[in-house]
Amino acid sequence: MADRRQVEPAVQPASQEAQSQEQQNLDQQNLDQQSLNEPVEADLQKRLPERQYCVFRAGRERFCLSMLELEEVVEWPAVTPVPLAPAFLMGIFNLRGAIVPIVDIAFSEGRRPDLLPRHVVVAVLSQEPGQDVVRLGIAADEVIGTFASSGPLQLEEAPSGISHCCGMLRHEEDRLALALDLRGMAEAFSIGVI
Repeated sequence: MADRRQVEPAVQPASQEAQSQEQQNLDQQNLDQQSLNEPVEADLQKRLPERQYCVFRAGRERFCLSMLELEEVVEWPAVTPVPLAPAFLMGIFNLRGAIVPIVDIAFSEGRRPDLLPRHVVVAVLSQEPGQDVVRLGIAADEVIGTFASSGPLQLEEAPSGISHCCGMLRHEEDRLALALDLRGMAEAFSIGVI
């Protein structure tokens, strides 16, 4: 028994030393992993998900709409006027079997009757599951293009009196476009009535 006691203490410090060495190795691995993750996390924060926007002009203003809300852009179609419609409603048109109202968001500028817009930007208003899809056509004089942005929309520069504007998009270096909020637009232009 005496021999066992002498052997056991000799073995225990060795195992404690090994455990201590293992713990140091694990700590070092965790530090290495954290230092590897830090550049990845910093890189991910630098590369926020890019959002794409369709930028178009209606009247004198530039507007933009998230590509996630955009269904398509079509050339100016045959429009059916709606009797007794409000001034902003230019009419309705048939888009592959779906009736789409066309809203002129620049109606306050007084559009010349002989100068029709060139395009219709067709947006899809997201609905609850099980509800019909609501499409909305926005009259556009010019479609400028699509632009990607990884930064948030600029809220400070957005006009406060326009309920259907949710911010400003900076594009083409120093150009700004009003970012449209489809829900606010549906409320401001009484789309639910149509």
